[in-house]
Order: sequence, then C-alpha cells, then structure tokens
Amino acid sequence: MNANWSRNAFVYLLIIVAAATLFINIYRPGDAPSQISLTQLAAKIEAGDVETVLVRNDELHIELKGDETATLSRREGNVPITETLIGLGVTSEKLAAVNIKYEAPGNATNWLSLLVNLLPLIFIGALFFILFRQTQGSNNQALSFGKSKARVFTGDKPTVKFDDVAGADEAKEELKEVVEFLKEPQKFAALGARIPKGVLLVGPPGTGKTLMAKAVSGEAGVPFFSISGSEFVEMFVGVGASRVRDLFEQAKRNSPCIIFIDEIDAVGRYRGTGLGGSHDEREQTLNQILVEMDGFGTDTNVILIAATNRPDILDPALLRPGRFDRRVTMDRPDVNGRRAILDVHVKGKPIEPNIDLDRIARQTPGFVGADLENVVNEAAILAARRNKRAISMGELQEAVERVGMGGPERRSRLMTSQEKKVVAYHEAGHAVVSRLCEHSDPVQKITIVPRGSAGGYVWRVAEKDRLMAKRNYFLDNIAVALGGRVAEELVFGDVSNGAAMDIQQLTQMARSMVTRYGMSEKMGPLQFGQQDELVFLGRDLAEQRDYSEEVAEEIDGEVHQLVDAAYARVRKLLNDNSAKLHGVANALLERETLSAEEFEEVFSAA
Repeated sequence: MNANWSRNAFVYLLIIVAAATLFINIYRPGDAPSQISLTQLAAKIEAGDVETVLVRNDELHIELKGDETATLSRREGNVPITETLIGLGVTSEKLAAVNIKYEAPGNATNWLSLLVNLLPLIFIGALFFILFRQTQGSNNQALSFGKSKARVFTGDKPTVKFDDVAGADEAKEELKEVVEFLKEPQKFAALGARIPKGVLLVGPPGTGKTLMAKAVSGEAGVPFFSISGSEFVEMFVGVGASRVRDLFEQAKRNSPCIIFIDEIDAVGRYRGTGLGGSHDEREQTLNQILVEMDGFGTDTNVILIAATNRPDILDPALLRPGRFDRRVTMDRPDVNGRRAILDVHVKGKPIEPNIDLDRIARQTPGFVGADLENVVNEAAILAARRNKRAISMGELQEAVERVGMGGPERRSRLMTSQEKKVVAYHEAGHAVVSRLCEHSDPVQKITIVPRGSAGGYVWRVAEKDRLMAKRNYFLDNIAVALGGRVAEELVFGDVSNGAAMDIQQLTQMARSMVTRYGMSEKMGPLQFGQQDELVFLGRDLAEQRDYSEEVAEEIDGEVHQLVDAAYARVRKLLNDNSAKLHGVANALLERETLSAEEFEEVFSAA
C-alpha cells in the first residue's frame, strides 16, 4: 500500500471522528435541558416543584423534583431574581423553600465548558490546515516552478569517500586540491591563490563521474547540492534561469559547499544552434549559469563540479578560465584499475577462495566501473539462482559474457541441423583465421549457443590493454571479421546473412584506416571529413565533408582495395588449413562450446 495514501487515509479518519464528536457534543439527545420562561418558573415554584435555582451570570439553571432540569437564558436587567419572582406572584414562603445559589462571574467552569465546546472545532480546523499544506506541497506546484530541484546531502555523515572510488588515481590527485581548499581556504587565501571555480569531469558513461563528485564532498565534509542539467529546463519560459538563481543562492547560504550538475551538456551546448535562435529557454538557463559563475568571489567557498561525456559540444564560454577552468578526465580503467574496482564491488559479498579477479580484470578490456559492478551483481544473482552460498569463478565468467555479449544464452532458440552446421563453420572460420593471424587477439571461447541477437560468437581478449594499434592489427582484424563469411562460401558454396555485423565492423575499420588514421599509401597521412559526425542545426554543414567528389571516389577505391586484399588472404588461409576448419567445426557441433584450451587442442590435432 502506498505510504502517502495510508497517511491521507489516517487524516481523513481523524476528521470523521472529530466531526462525529462535535455532532454528538451538540446534539446529544435527552441530555440537553429544556427551556422555560420566568412565568413558568414562578408557577413551578408556587406549585412546589422546584428544588434548586443556580444563578450563573445571565442564566438560571433550575433543578426540578424528579431529577429534571431546565434553563432560563434571559432575565430583566440587573434586578435580583427573588424580587422578579415575587413580582410574578410567588409568595415568600414558597420562595424560601427553594434553594437559590449564586455563582461568581468568570468561574473556571465557564471556561472549561467553552473549551469543551470549541475543542472539536479547533481539531477539525487543524486537520484541514494539514491537508491543505500536503496538497500544496505534492500537487499544486504552480508557485514553486522557480525553486531549485537540487537534492542536498549534508557533509556531516559522508556516505562516499575516495576509498570507495577505484581505478581513477590521477583524477583523485587532481581533486585533492579542491578538498584541501574546502577544508582550509585560508591557507590558499594567504598566498593570494585562486582555487578553480569549476571542475569539469569528462569521461565515457559509467566511469564514476558522479561517484567522484560525491567523494569530494565526503572527503571535505561539506554540503553537496546535486542536480541534473535537464532539471533546469521546463516548458515555461524563465523557469530554468530562476532555478539557477535559487540554487546558487542556497549554495552561498550554505558555503563552503559543492554544487554538482550532472549531464551539463543538456543546458551547456553551443548557443545559437536551436530552433529558437538565441532566445530559447535552454540558452537563457545557460546564460544565467555563466552569470552566476562570474558572481563567485574568492571568499565564496562554493565550487561547481559538472560531469559530461560530450565535452566537444559545450559552449566555449563555459570552458574559459574563471569558469570551468579545470578539466579532469575519467577514462576507462586499465587492467590494474579494473582489478581495484572489482575489489571494491566484491567487498561484503561471499566469494569462493579460488576466485581469480586478476583473470576477470584481464578479460574485461574496455569495461567501465558500471560494467564491472553489473558483472559482480549478475554473478551474485546467478549464484543465488543456483542455490549457492558463495560466488564462484563460473558465475563471474558467465556474468562477463552476459554483460559484454548482450544478454543470457538462448538455448531455447530452435535451429535446424543445417542452420546449426552453418553457424558452426562460420564461428570456426573466425577462430581459425584469428589463430593464424599473428597480430590478432587470442581466442578465449567459441560457442554456437545463441546469446542476445547473435547465433554464436568467438570471444577474443587481448593479453594486455592496448593504448595504440598499428596497421597490421587493423588488417588482421579485418581478416578475422571476413573469416566466417569465407568459411561459409568454401564449405557450402553460398553465404548467409549471418555476417551482417562482421561486414559492418570491417567496413568501419577499413574506412577509418583511410580517412582518419592515414594508413593508406595512396591517400597519404591526411584526415578526410570531420571526426564528429553529429550535425547540429545552425552549424556549417560543409564542415562535415571537406573533400571533393573525386577524392571520395579514391577513398571508396582504397577501402575496396583493403577489403579485397584481406578477402584473398583469408580465402588462402582457410584453403591451406581446411582440415583445421573442419576439425573445429565438428568439435563445435559435438560440444557446442569450446574453451581456449579445448580450441588449442582441436586446432593442434587437426
């Protein structure tokens, strides 16, 4: 049941109880005394039916014989009640038989009675006030559009510190200066130093930019204002700029503190490139951010940290000195960084003693911190599904393939025997060519069990992280990509559409060799076309292609030449090693999956 619904239901129940109490208090049947007139009172005293008359301010409370009561609310002026009754014909003997009492004005009983009568009304009013405040806070936000939506984390109980961020040692060193400034600003001010107003964290998605910003706040022990760039912009004009002003005002009131804007490219793109010219809502928000950053003084002690994976599209005004004047790169971790990240994520999880995290780190080149966290989580889920009490190496290996290859195995996918044979020879072609090429990455696993959208795959992993690649590496990778298609053609005399992804990859590699890497002898060491293929409305479209039609034809010819040469090479390799191709394919048809050791055994025996 929803917590908000339960709370509102409780409030409604209290209102109903209070209303019922008020109704009972006002309309109690049989308890309310009857109203009589002075003439009736005089007649009852004369008849001897009255025992006591209580005089309370302007009211008479009469007790009759037989436990009956009555009230009289009006009397004539300030005339005593005895004189009034004698004037109405009551004899002195009859009046003396009645016990007449006088209660002093302002007695506490009056106040208590008044409080009892008003208490239900006060209670109901308070409940309606609470309901109105809740409704205003949750539904009626018309008056709070201009307020910042930043989430505030106090620094007295930090949840993330530098020890929780692994694989980014250089970034930590850069940000330690920021932490030191927030802790001891007077040390920098004494030397006239100006700490960077803004720090831009740049890196691919999942590298830990947000986590690093939280770690800076945790180390410094200061408040942390977190907001996404997209939360500034609404459909109403001026809301984004108003939220920026409100955010920076809050930050200045809580300084020293950190403002973190995630995905700042949502509002920080080049100005003048939208459909609204230079007056759209996003650009007004960006202008306000620029103004607020200029308003920071050296004694403000507010540092702005932003994160993006597209620094190339940010407006230059954001990146100039005095604004985001420090850029910290959060790159993909190397093998040592991946091992450190795995150590962080397996902490607190039951793992078997023979687990080899070094091997997992070597098998995951290109994985970022989020990928490795997902690997460990998937391994834990697999272990729980198999009713194990600890995570084993098998679960981690399968989790790496799930994350890296696009999903779990699809053993339920039905394939005919002929389709299975085509897939086996296709994957065997990739594996054999990879084994025969000197500069190709070694094969770790071959399978014909479908996973994701692939009918099978060859998993190749580099022995160490590669910071740069030579021409022979690209040529060998093009050859490996062609291995499956050529194997199908040699064995079956026809080709299938199973090589579609391979053709896409090898075409991109060949074209990049010619247009970006200068690896074509004919075209020379030149770059053709812009590296960034994303076109923004308002920017010069001619920048995306800076060569003529004749040069385009020559580029196409060079790409064809590279692929044709690789095709001829692969065809010769598989013809000369047909026994190895058949041996690996038959082993796949028999076992479905071959590990690196099993593949090497079959390859050597053929």
